[in-house]
Amino acid sequence: MKQSVKWIIIALLFAGMLSGAFIVYNQLSKNYSNDRIEQNTSNQAQQNDNTVTAPDFTVFDTNGNEVSLSDYKGKPVVLNFWATWCYYCKVEMPDFNEAYKNHPDVQFLMINATDGIQETQEKANSYIKEQGFDFEIFFDTTQQAVYNYRVTGFPATFFIDKNGNIAAMRNGLIDKETLEKGINIIAQQ
Repeated sequence: MKQSVKWIIIALLFAGMLSGAFIVYNQLSKNYSNDRIEQNTSNQAQQNDNTVTAPDFTVFDTNGNEVSLSDYKGKPVVLNFWATWCYYCKVEMPDFNEAYKNHPDVQFLMINATDGIQETQEKANSYIKEQGFDFEIFFDTTQQAVYNYRVTGFPATFFIDKNGNIAAMRNGLIDKETLEKGINIIAQQ
């Protein structure tokens, strides 16, 4: 009798743990939905005073000319960090190319994390040319942009409004619909 009560209690505890794990998993998985971007709305910014000014940086265009984020103040900017060795960067690039064509009033800064070892300008240029992408790429040869935005994984995308504030961001692969959602956020501000 005591043995069967012991097994019943163990079975109930095990069932409770499984139910709890299921609930926790469902709650946490909502945070990792592919269509989620971290948004900083004007109302939130005013209430919480947490407007985040986009850090400036200098990168280089394909001709070796310096280009700074501040050159585009007054225009909404989609800032994307990528590398040719990054599988997810390659997956999302056709959507960025399409968005680039569809949103001529938005500046796309496709920042290649060019470390000179694992990622080179030659690799990046070759990849963009092979794929036939229309957007211009920029090279972060000093890693200044990567450091200023604290990018620890690729891809990473920031949506910067015309006032130079980060309005939204997404770490990791971004799908077409979420990219459009981010563009709409900065285009309306």
